[in-house]
Amino acid sequence: MAAMASNGAARVFELLATLIRVVCAVIAALILVHAAFVLFEANRSNTLVELTESVRNTFGWFTRDLFTKPNPKMAEVINDALAGVLYVVVGSFASKLIVRLAPAAKAKA
Repeated sequence: MAAMASNGAARVFELLATLIRVVCAVIAALILVHAAFVLFEANRSNTLVELTESVRNTFGWFTRDLFTKPNPKMAEVINDALAGVLYVVVGSFASKLIVRLAPAAKAKA
């Protein structure tokens, strides 16, 4: 019975790690899409552009105005790209840490 509980706990940790990795990847993707919209001067009143800008402002606030360049458009693209990369790196690190801390799954006897 203990082996089954250990396997269940390991499965929950794996599921949590996967969920964190996927959520961080989706956030990063939306932030990077926003960077592309800024770079190519997409219509800011478009619903999709507004969505990505909202995600960027909510989850990527920590890189807003981090770098200021003479060209404000490039500064925003660089800041967005940095936020997206950080989400991928932190999500991957957190996911691997959770898997490492998970109890070892025991083989069925």
